[in-house]
Amino acid sequence: ITMRTYELVLIFHPELDETALNDLLEKAKGWITTSGGNIVKVDDWGKKRLAYLIRKLREGHYYLVTAEIAPESLAELDRNLRLLEPLIRYMITAV
Repeated sequence: ITMRTYELVLIFHPELDETALNDLLEKAKGWITTSGGNIVKVDDWGKKRLAYLIRKLREGHYYLVTAEIAPESLAELDRNLRLLEPLIRYMITAV
């Protein structure tokens, strides 16, 4: 399996406390590792103002996850992220 490096930007609901944020981040990281990928690094960008309103929210809590993922398992990761309720937006980009 060829692994590629991807950047995953996650924007969570701003009202979440640190415990909830960590749980959600661990869940997302778990989906990557169980599909055979590995986490290179995680940057917590903190709370930032959104460029435009999303679900009537003005800000969100940002994370940048750099990971090596097999391209075949991206669809599964995408599906799992889409169903994660407190996640306002996410974006997966190839590095």
